[in-house]
Order: sequence, then C-alpha cells, then structure tokens
Amino acid sequence: MRIAGLVLAAALTVAGVAQAQDQQTLADIRQELTVLHVEIQRLKREFSTTGSPAPNLSGSSVLERVDAIEAELQRLTRQTEQLNQRVQNIVADGTNRIGDLEFRLVELEGGDLSTLGETSTLGGEDTGTTAVAPTPANPSVTEQSELAIGEQADFDAAAQALEAGDFQAAADKFTQFDQAYPGSPLAAEANLKRGQALEGLGDTREAARAFLASFTGDSEGPAAPVALFELGAALGRLGQTDQACITLGEVGVRFPASEAVASATQEMAALGCT
Repeated sequence: MRIAGLVLAAALTVAGVAQAQDQQTLADIRQELTVLHVEIQRLKREFSTTGSPAPNLSGSSVLERVDAIEAELQRLTRQTEQLNQRVQNIVADGTNRIGDLEFRLVELEGGDLSTLGETSTLGGEDTGTTAVAPTPANPSVTEQSELAIGEQADFDAAAQALEAGDFQAAADKFTQFDQAYPGSPLAAEANLKRGQALEGLGDTREAARAFLASFTGDSEGPAAPVALFELGAALGRLGQTDQACITLGEVGVRFPASEAVASATQEMAALGCT
C-alpha cells in the first residue's frame, strides 16, 4: 500500500514547516487527525477481495490432492500471519501518532496534561470490513443538484479572478467560498485553485496546505491527480525533497492515465529524484 502513510507524512511535513515559521494552530492538528482517519479507512479496504481465488489443488490421486491442499493451507496461513503483523504494526504506529496529536491539542488549548488517559487503540474492537457506499450512476448530476443557491456563481467568480491573474482576489474569494459552503461538492477543486492562487502570491507553505486539503477531501475525484502533483511540487519548493519525490511518484502509480503524470515526471527530474 504505497500511498498508505504518504498523505499523513506530507501533512506532518507541511505542519512541520509551518511550525518552524510560526506556532502550530489547532486547525493544523485537527487537519492531521482528519488525514489519519482517511488513511485508516483506506487500510480497512485492504480486507476486501480483489478477485476469485485460484488455488492449485490438482493431482492424480487422493494423496496428491491432500498434499496439495495441505501446501495451499500452509501458504495461506503464512500469508495471513504476515498480513496480521503488518496491520498490527500500522495500528501501533497510528495509535502512537494519535496520542502525540492529543497531547499537542491539549497543550495548545491550555488543558491539564495530567488528565490525559491511555490512547485508545486505533480502529477499536471492530475488525469487520467497512461497507463502501455505492457510487451514483451519474455523479455530476448528483453534485449539481446539491449546490446551494449562488454556490456555482461564487465559485466561477473566484475561478475567473484566478484566470485573470488576480491571485489575491482569487485566494480571498476561494477562502470565502470554503467558509460559506462547507462540505461543498466543489470543495476539492476550490482548494486546488486556492492553492494555485496562493502559489501565485508566493505563499508556498499555505499553498501546500490547500493542495493537501484538496487531495484528502476527495482522493479519487477529478481534481485529485493535479492536487497530488501540486502538493509534491510545493514540498519540493519547501526543501522537503524526499517527501516531494515520493509524492510525485505516486501520481503515476495512482493516476496513470492523468495528464498530471507528465508534469510530475518533469518535476521529479528537476528535483533529481532517483
């Protein structure tokens, strides 16, 4: 699972750069928790099957078939043990990260650190498979019907400011859009364009946060490939070359048919990624 932990690492990297310039805010920590939650949901999907099993149980006699069944059972047992250990390692690491975030959150809010109890195990007791909600047959129609009055017009006005090169106006308008329409179907694209506007203003740190918000908001949507590329490029400009190379490399892995792959490849070459 190459992307597992990537977005979280990018979030912590961006937050770390921000902390070097000013004190980390509560919003930064809550954003990290949101990113971690998304990664855990993606981990749960690992328990979903990907196809029909095809074990080799051939043999000309009963004994040969029994031997084949026993060998297959041993193979599956080993694989199950390996996967179980992998899940346990991820849960332990995630639990530690949540504990650290809870500590920082209480510290920032001025609470009593002595009242912090033991961090609950990530995922709790539920080990079942999480059901995935069915995708609408025509997402564009569904999204369009959910837009509030004036929502599309406000988005278009901000987008026009960006296209005209008025980066400050575009950044302000997209910020206002995010505040006025929380949970909007256009949120991922709005955050992407807000990041591009901030990049135009030279505020790479805040631009990286906007790109991260866009990608984590809808990691499979139409804006996701460009958001992931922009996040990787921004990390590179912030001096986080290793994270930038990993992030840019994931563009081609996750979205091989996207036009953003070519841009990611060029950026990786410019950064000297190996």
